[in-house]
Amino acid sequence: MQALQIYAGPKAKEHIQINGLQPEHIGVIPGAAGGPKGLILGPLDRFIFGKWLARSRQSVDLVGASIGAWRMATACMAEPEKALLKLEHDYIHQDYVNYQGHKANPAEISEAFRKNLNHFYGDHIQEVMNHSRYRLHVITSLGKFILNQNKPWRMSLGYMGAFITNAVHRPAMSFWLERVVFSSPFLTQPQPLPFATHDYKTQQVALSANNFMDAIQGSCSIPFVTQPVIDIAGAPSGPYWDGGITDYHLHLDYRASTGLTLYPHFQKEVIPGWLDKKFKHRHGSTAFLDKTILLAPNPDWVKKLPNGKLPDRSDFRTYGHDLKARVQIWQIATSAAVQMAEEFEDWLRRPDLKQVLDLA
Repeated sequence: MQALQIYAGPKAKEHIQINGLQPEHIGVIPGAAGGPKGLILGPLDRFIFGKWLARSRQSVDLVGASIGAWRMATACMAEPEKALLKLEHDYIHQDYVNYQGHKANPAEISEAFRKNLNHFYGDHIQEVMNHSRYRLHVITSLGKFILNQNKPWRMSLGYMGAFITNAVHRPAMSFWLERVVFSSPFLTQPQPLPFATHDYKTQQVALSANNFMDAIQGSCSIPFVTQPVIDIAGAPSGPYWDGGITDYHLHLDYRASTGLTLYPHFQKEVIPGWLDKKFKHRHGSTAFLDKTILLAPNPDWVKKLPNGKLPDRSDFRTYGHDLKARVQIWQIATSAAVQMAEEFEDWLRRPDLKQVLDLA
């Protein structure tokens, strides 16, 4: 493998050694926040949801934050390959720098994004929420205390306080921001989340036709870039922000879930929260990921992509008004990422533990 690297926790490696890896072994698939970086996972998503998992029949929990929530919700559509390809196209071509002849402000970005979501999901909401096999979990961050109102000065003070609190003790950040998970409705009785919640204060809310769009938009609402979604139906009152703030890369405790966790990710590190990016000591694996198989691009392969990196939000500034140039480099990157999917498909035919690295 040249483009793809496979990592696994100790229990996942043991499983592969004894059983190989079949689609029926998978119980959870997470989708991280990370903006345009998630584009590199498009071909993997289309193979996994469009071909590989289609050969199995078990229930699978899909957990997503920000662009990961958009990816996981799209995977629940009736034609996942087609829908995921449309997601890739729509994300690549979004343009807020040239919005109506000027750079869009947070209110305009939020309004445009809401229109895009309405166009994208349209009449598919029930289809997504009531998938016969997949149960969707959308992670959002609920603002509390001084962050319970969308005012610039309160946000600046609140996020400064959240950063300092998080630096001392991550669970204490729930004084400022709480994890709220919107889950696909259940038919008979409440179903537990596919991860434990002892690590951080958490509430679970049922998705419905009245809150689906708000939950997805809230999970994608970046502070200071967009506006939060206020008072989502059926959920605690307050402003809902990007799920990546509390759970940047979904470093969650999946150990009690049924089956293995298969994690297509854009890097090896699974960083707990957005405010943990500077704290390198929090970037390593923990026992939470013992049953996890992580798929990530090889850093040496990434260097061969345009600008020697994955697509990211800095490209909006780099290319400014030159939409055509940004679209071109992002399309080159996503086209190259087909190699990752092809290498994973090849490895699945004869799973070789020698090619699996430790998730450490």
